[in-house]
Amino acid sequence: MSGRFEKLRVRVDGDVQQGSSGCQQQQQYCDMEQIALPHKARLYQLFEYIEKEIDSLYEENCELQAKLNQLSERLGETVTLSSEVCSPNDPLLARKEVGRKGNQMRQKLKTALRVPPGRLVQSLKVVSDSSRRCRYIRSFMGHRDGIWHVTASHGTQPILASASADQTCLLWSLDGGSCLAQYTGHVGSVNGVAFGPSTIDSPEIMLATASGDRTAHIWKTVIPGNTQLPAMSSEDDDLTEKEQMNGGNDMQGNGEVHALSIVRQPLRRLTGHSNAVMAVEWFSGVEQLITASWDRTANIYDAERGEIVNTLSGHDDELNYCNAHPSQKLIVTASRDSTFRLWDFRESIQSVAVFQGHNDSVTSVVFSPGDKLVSGSDDRSFKVWDLRNMRSAIVTVRLDSAVNRLSISSRSVVAIPQDNRNIRLYDLNTVRLTRLPRASGQSHRRIVCCAAWVDDHPNYDLFTCGFDKQVIAWRTAFGKE
Repeated sequence: MSGRFEKLRVRVDGDVQQGSSGCQQQQQYCDMEQIALPHKARLYQLFEYIEKEIDSLYEENCELQAKLNQLSERLGETVTLSSEVCSPNDPLLARKEVGRKGNQMRQKLKTALRVPPGRLVQSLKVVSDSSRRCRYIRSFMGHRDGIWHVTASHGTQPILASASADQTCLLWSLDGGSCLAQYTGHVGSVNGVAFGPSTIDSPEIMLATASGDRTAHIWKTVIPGNTQLPAMSSEDDDLTEKEQMNGGNDMQGNGEVHALSIVRQPLRRLTGHSNAVMAVEWFSGVEQLITASWDRTANIYDAERGEIVNTLSGHDDELNYCNAHPSQKLIVTASRDSTFRLWDFRESIQSVAVFQGHNDSVTSVVFSPGDKLVSGSDDRSFKVWDLRNMRSAIVTVRLDSAVNRLSISSRSVVAIPQDNRNIRLYDLNTVRLTRLPRASGQSHRRIVCCAAWVDDHPNYDLFTCGFDKQVIAWRTAFGKE
């Protein structure tokens, strides 16, 4: 406070006449200090009151969160969403008149947490049979740090790829679960991975990876014919790092030694970004690649020459994700500026549409099998959009934690990984929200970063990864009719 009055004194001194004496100026300053003393005391009292209120609210928040977690564990497997939208005058949002301001603040907080205005109402009901049939199958262990991204190939030899902060990308056999190959060409966190579409039915696999070293790499590896090898599960946590990844020469499993292919150099190194590359996706078959970067741009590369053919700019903040339509020349980019953009290359002149509706960073956007888009955000919601009417979302679902990289199945079921270790499944057809079970040792222990569906596999249909260094395979009720 003395600094503030010192500035005021200097300003006053500049207005006095030069003939005024220094004693008069000093007397004015002392008078001001005496007048300010009661105000200082009152201000300190207010600060103390505010501090007590904040402490009280924090303690109450912790208690409410603990009760909410207990209730969610017992009841919250399945949520049905009504089509009704609350108005600001809804009785649930009414504020009770109370005598003390602190009670008013607590009541506002409770009301806001119970039903956010203008959002879809969620009503809990007893666990359904479909959610009970969603179950944990196995874990894939081998990374030394958190796993950012997971994706699956399709074809006669299905392969799983995982990208990790340990600067590697691992390939896994879906049939046997063994680790088949390791890519070590990056010098930064591997943030995303995508399979090349042209190598679906070939023993030679082409992939692209995005990294924090500001590059994307295109690389190949040959997958051995016999992939019926055992996977490490959560029961194998006592294996040493050497046993899990012993220099790339072999991997132990059920007493057998199996070859592990190590790829150290890329076919092509894609440069041009000035910050970390967060995501990579193939576009127009194997002809082009899309990358999304923290430098606020997305680049389109010629996959054969490794040259930039187009740069997509316009976002006001860092990019988190990019995705391409499987059959049309459409690209979406998601950004921390709380928007995502749809880039249309179907005509000779490209067009772009900006989707606004989220209140925080948009973490991912995916195309559905129909004419829809699904977006997830750090604002604890995901939204469904119609490509034919892009003015506003047709569905908004509020959740209890931030949403990370979504995945949508061929049956229009959205897998939603969250910061609070939960994985939710939302059926676009039945408008039903289900949570995967959380059992000790059979679920994620930290943030779930990404989800990936795989079709037509007899054992599992969903994979998730997170910062607990593992990929988990699930069997859900939505895999087959």
